Amino acid sequence: MNNSEYNKAEDAVNNTENSLKNAADNAKWKIEDLAAKAKDYINEKKDSDQEATQEDWLDKVKNNFSDTWDDIKDKANDAWEKTKDAAEDVKAEWNKKTN
Repeated sequence: MNNSEYNKAEDAVNNTENSLKNAADNAKWKIEDLAAKAKDYINEKKDSDQEATQEDWLDKVKNNFSDTWDDIKDKANDAWEKTKDAAEDVKAEWNKKTN
């Protein structure tokens, strides 16, 4: 098997791992930030003489996490395709060498 093909596949796997770790870290940051954002939401509602409700707050959180999930899903899908393509290249190269 050609070393450059093997290296390409290994790089694709490493890039996949890094992309998913970054997406997970971003989601973790958002989770840790929720308490501060909840406090800001309550103060914002109070300042505008509106009632802060749990339902409204949860809708805001849900929308935020929906966006985060879409980002993670896109990165995971992209990583899957790159890794799959690299694996297919390596398999094709291997078949050439062994046939």
